[in-house]
Amino acid sequence: MSASASGTVPLSILDLAHIPEGSSARDSLDASLALARLADGLGYQRIWYAEHHNMATIASSAPSVIIAHMAAHTERIRLGAGGVMLPNHAPLPIAEQFGTLETLHPGRIDLGLGRAPGSDQNTMRALRRDHTSADAFPEDVLELQGYLTGRSRVIGVQATPGHGTNVPLYILGSSLFGAGLAAALGLPYAFASHFAPAALEEAVALYRREFSPSEQLSEPYVIAGVNVTAADTAEEARRQAHLARRRMAAQLLGRGRALSAEEADAALASPAGRHVEQMMTYSAVGDPREVTDYLRGFAEKAGADELIIAFQSGDTESRLRSAELVAEAAGIAG
Repeated sequence: MSASASGTVPLSILDLAHIPEGSSARDSLDASLALARLADGLGYQRIWYAEHHNMATIASSAPSVIIAHMAAHTERIRLGAGGVMLPNHAPLPIAEQFGTLETLHPGRIDLGLGRAPGSDQNTMRALRRDHTSADAFPEDVLELQGYLTGRSRVIGVQATPGHGTNVPLYILGSSLFGAGLAAALGLPYAFASHFAPAALEEAVALYRREFSPSEQLSEPYVIAGVNVTAADTAEEARRQAHLARRRMAAQLLGRGRALSAEEADAALASPAGRHVEQMMTYSAVGDPREVTDYLRGFAEKAGADELIIAFQSGDTESRLRSAELVAEAAGIAG
């Protein structure tokens, strides 16, 4: 693992573009821009935006559009999809979108790829996809890679812009399938331990054991997701973390209706609420020292070369402060 002087691995950000209750999608994207600008100056490695559809609380349905906006307003930081859910798309337009981004912002664009469609059956139909689309994921990754390297696997078809841009690909996953595919293709592997922690160590071990070098990558490279709530005091961080669990309980267990604070706490205390706690297994909560100590330990446990952080503070000001505190304490801030 390539650690900084403070002993932590490189740090990145996963921005889910949450839309808090009472806010709009525009508010959410403005908050994402504020975070991107701050992270650009603080020394974070990259920011990724995840594709979601038909979710009223998440504004990241079009990652390539968000990336273009953020890239135009930042200078250094890498920007990418974490990820594009490839079963929702044909490989060619994704190659064209990210080839265009790389052409406009050379050396700053990543393309993370996920196999899960990330939607329900009605949304899948609206996307003109079906449940079998995921079966072609390995072949679709190779087809997409061919367009970006300029060695198209489809006779007579090139991505313009796209061919020869060599936008780096990352395989995203939370299971052994993604680990095995990333290893076989010689691609970096990003594990979604910020919400699906169960198979983390087994998947990373399989990936490192079976990794085969490629033109893009000579050695295994693991990015692990982790939740972070940092504040000036441990007490404030724990308060914010509890509010984050309430929001998740409302989203997952509210059955389409808003929950009061008391109802959300009751949901968290129920057997179904244990699922929320399990999803948040890997969470750093506390003052800057507590958080950075946790991140060091987690990076070692995960065998991670890089950590990608999902900041859990609910409001923009607290999220920006959390990002600032972590960067300063970890020694990445310039």
